[in-house]
Amino acid sequence: MEFPEELRYTRDHEWIAVDGDVATVGITDHAQHELGDVVFVELPAVGEKLERAESLGVVESTKAVSDVFAPISGEVAEVNDGLPGSPELINEDPYGDGWMVKIKLAGPLDSAGLMTAAEYRAYLEESPGS
Repeated sequence: MEFPEELRYTRDHEWIAVDGDVATVGITDHAQHELGDVVFVELPAVGEKLERAESLGVVESTKAVSDVFAPISGEVAEVNDGLPGSPELINEDPYGDGWMVKIKLAGPLDSAGLMTAAEYRAYLEESPGS
């Protein structure tokens, strides 16, 4: 499985890439692998305010329906309009075309609870059922 070094990861299997005051968010390669074939994605509306750890959307696969949680607080600046029509992008390219939302940070980035790629790998090894 792939875990790009430049990203940060959550215990709920989201990834985050911060560029200035905007963070791009998606689910990890591990999460999409565990879910199986993604068949439906529900995303928030642009302008919606999100609190850290709050559900920002839903991913439905052939195996399960799972909430996706906001790794940071802020306002939805953009959603990936390609996902509702092509949810399989999450399986094919979770860190690229499968991104879900861009969130304008509510304040300075609070990196508490965000892991590096190495920390996320170690977390997965320690939590086989995660």
